[in-house]
Amino acid sequence: MSDQPITQLLQKLKNGGRETLDELLPIVYEELRGLAKSYLSRERTNHTLQPTALVHEAYLRLIGQKEIDWQNRAHFFGVSARLMREILIEYARGRNRQKRGGEFKTQIALDENISFYKQNELDVMAVDEALSKLENLDERQAKIVEMKFFGGLTVEEIAEVLSISPATVKREWSTAKLLLYKMLNN
Repeated sequence: MSDQPITQLLQKLKNGGRETLDELLPIVYEELRGLAKSYLSRERTNHTLQPTALVHEAYLRLIGQKEIDWQNRAHFFGVSARLMREILIEYARGRNRQKRGGEFKTQIALDENISFYKQNELDVMAVDEALSKLENLDERQAKIVEMKFFGGLTVEEIAEVLSISPATVKREWSTAKLLLYKMLNN
């Protein structure tokens, strides 16, 4: 998929062209749905949140973002990744409150290419907490983890969003994995 139409529509949206939302959704919908499906495939098998609902919720939040200076396709999907993460965390928190004082834990599975933990599944709340701690230590590393893990962005796309080199992304990713591993094993 070409980056150009999305970038142009995002520029129009940034300049107050709300009518472009009708043009933007069909272009990004399938990719957002794939992203949502990927997230939910890592969740527990009986998850009640469906990819379509996650996409719609994320899209509603995206269009409500008034202060974002949309740069390009990668930036759009980076922001989408963050919003989907927030939605899943809110969903998990709500579910934990409903399950006898929070005894229930929502699990997420790790992909082989991003696995840095001794188990294949982690508590989504533990990952969020560790990511928040990482954000306090190094905001850029946290963004890299979020875009790679939750957004499925490539090293090149992350580099473009953050305006850094792919080599820097790889180095920061390696460091972030080690820090998260330590945080999740304590």
